[in-house]
Amino acid sequence: MKDVNFIDKMNRIRNLLILLLMTGFAESSAQELKKWTLQDCINYAVENNLGLQRQMLQTESAQTDLLKSRMDMLPSLNIGSNAQMGFGRSIDPVTNLITFEQNISNSYSINTSFRLFTGFAALNAMSASKFMFKAGIETEKVYRNTLVVNILGAYYQVLYAKGLEEAAFQQSEQSARQLFRIQKLVETGKEALSKQFEMESRASEDRLSLTIARNTSNQALTALRQMLQLGPDPGFEVLMPDLDKILITDNEFSVDSVYAIASEALPRLKAINYELMAAKRQVAAAKGGISPRLSGGGAVYTGFYKITSKDAPQQDPFSTQLKNNNSQAIYLSLDIPLFNNYTIGRNIRLAKLRKTDAELRLEQEKNNLYSDIENACLNYNRGKSEFAAAAANLEFNRKSFDAMEKKFEAGLIDVTDYSAARTTLFRAETEALRTKLQLLIRKLTIEFYTTGDYEHLINN
Repeated sequence: MKDVNFIDKMNRIRNLLILLLMTGFAESSAQELKKWTLQDCINYAVENNLGLQRQMLQTESAQTDLLKSRMDMLPSLNIGSNAQMGFGRSIDPVTNLITFEQNISNSYSINTSFRLFTGFAALNAMSASKFMFKAGIETEKVYRNTLVVNILGAYYQVLYAKGLEEAAFQQSEQSARQLFRIQKLVETGKEALSKQFEMESRASEDRLSLTIARNTSNQALTALRQMLQLGPDPGFEVLMPDLDKILITDNEFSVDSVYAIASEALPRLKAINYELMAAKRQVAAAKGGISPRLSGGGAVYTGFYKITSKDAPQQDPFSTQLKNNNSQAIYLSLDIPLFNNYTIGRNIRLAKLRKTDAELRLEQEKNNLYSDIENACLNYNRGKSEFAAAAANLEFNRKSFDAMEKKFEAGLIDVTDYSAARTTLFRAETEALRTKLQLLIRKLTIEFYTTGDYEHLINN
C-alpha cells in the first residue's frame, strides 16, 4: 500500500514538472517569436527616444516662460517682518526721543506694487512667449517626424537586406538540389566527375553569397536596433511583410501642388513662422523701453516696542501696540528714461537683428522645402520607370532561367552557362526588390509632405 502511494506521489511530481517545463518553453517560444512591425518600431521610438524627450523638455521650458510672462502682468504682494534688540543709543518709536535703555522692537509690513504702464513691453513680451511656445510645439513635431522618417528608411533597409538574404537562400538551395542530382548521376556513371566539381564550386559560391547576405541583414537589423536605442538584443527581429502583395499604384504628383499643401501642413515652416512672429513682438517689447513707465503700490506697517530695563515704565501690551502703531501708504512712481548707456538701444537693435534672421531662415527653409519636394517628385517619376523596367526584366529572366534549367537537367548546357543564367536571375530579383522598396519610400515621402503627420506613415 505504501509503495502504491509513493508511486502515485512520484507521478504527480513528474506531471507537475512536465507542466512547468512546458509552460516555460511556451513562454520562451512566445518571446522568441516576438517580431517588430513598423508600427511597433515607430511607437517605441516616439515614446523612448532620448533626443525627443529632451526636445519635449525644451517645449515645457517655453511653456514655463509663457506662464512667467503672464504672471508678470499681475501685482506683486509681499509680507515682511523683522525683530531687533537695541543697546546703547537708539530712538524710542513711541516718543521719538533718544534713549539709552536696552529695548526690543518688532515690525510687520504688507506691501504691493503693480505696473500701470510700461510702453506695452510686458504685453508684447507675453505675446512673444506665446509664439515661442507654439514654435516649440512645432519644433517637437519636426524632431518626431524626422525620427519617424529615419526609422522608416532603416526599416525598409532591413526589408531589402532580408529580401536579398531570401533570394540568396533560394539560390543556394537550388544549387544544392542540382548538386545532389549530379552526384547521383555521377554515382551511376551518367555524368562526368568534372561536372560534379563544377557544380560543387557553384554551390560553394552560392553559400558564400548567402553568408554575405545574412551578415548584411544582421548589420541592417543592428542599425535599426541602435536607432531605436535598444540594448543588446540577439533576438531582435522584424516582421517581414509579403512584398509580392504590396501594390505599386501609378500616382502622379505635381511639384507646385505638393508644395502648396506642404507649406501649410508641415511643422518645419510653422515653427520658423512662429519664431518670426515672436521676434516681431520682441522688437515691440524692446521699443517699449524708451517710453515712460508708471507704477503704483501700497503698504501697511505696524510694530511693537518694549524697554527691557528693570525701571522701565508701564508699556502697552503687544496687541495694543500693533493696533496703535498701524500706518498705511500708497504711492505712484513715474520713470522717464533719458540716458541708460545705450542699453535700450542695444536691446532694440538685437531684437531687430533676430527678426531679420527669422525672416531669412523662413525664406531659406521655403526654398529648401521646394527643392526637397521637387527632387522627391522627380525621383518618384524616375523610380516608376525603373521599377517597371526591373519588373519586366525579372519576368523575362525567370522564363529564361526555367528554360536554361531544363536544358541543364537534360545535359544540353554545361554548369558555366547554368551558373551565368542563375546569376543573371539573382541580379534581376535583387534589382526588382530594390526599385520596388525605393519607389515605396519615395511615394510615402511625398505623401508625408502633404500631411505632415507621421501617423499617416504608420497606416501605410
